[in-house]
Amino acid sequence: MNFVVLGAPGAGKGTQAQIIKDKYSIPVISTGNMIRDAMANHTELGENSKQYMHDSELVPDKIVIPMIKKRLVMDDCSGGFVLDGYPRTIPQAYILDEMGVKIDAVISLEVDDEVIVNRLMGRRICSKCGTSYHIVDNKPMVDDICDKCSSPLITRDDDVEQTIRTRLRVYHERTQPLKEFYNKQGKLRVICGQSDVHDTIKLTLAALEDL
Repeated sequence: MNFVVLGAPGAGKGTQAQIIKDKYSIPVISTGNMIRDAMANHTELGENSKQYMHDSELVPDKIVIPMIKKRLVMDDCSGGFVLDGYPRTIPQAYILDEMGVKIDAVISLEVDDEVIVNRLMGRRICSKCGTSYHIVDNKPMVDDICDKCSSPLITRDDDVEQTIRTRLRVYHERTQPLKEFYNKQGKLRVICGQSDVHDTIKLTLAALEDL
């Protein structure tokens, strides 16, 4: 089974992608994580992506598409996968069609922009393992320390208000049209994000019951 998870930055795509991963025992392919890892390791991909990420713009197709093509032919994707962060535009969705990739279902997480702004401004990320926390809704057991690996928590550079609002604008302009694209194919399943993440998880699982 192959899935796409859509949603604005901070909507909770990563969490729901993990739920689908666990349900179907398939990998999550997060282009955002792949690019951030490449930047941290100063690879050619990371260096080529750095300015786009800094400007809160989408990393261009000439960088993202070869990365996705290479990743989806790896052995662990043979039984299916969850795409988180790709496609971000309709032309990118057509690339999947050209590759012969059949998408079985698309989860679209709907969360109000103001909720997202407040959520992301309170987000903290483990500097080592990448586990996400929140200063109000998901505190670590020890302030500013990761529960899993005891590394310091950090605030991502893009989790400041102006940057968040820019990323939301880009999402609404470039990525949101994918909802109609997949709706016409009968693959779209809209999930209204809840204040309690466990309630959102229940809605996601319910939306996949017929697969």
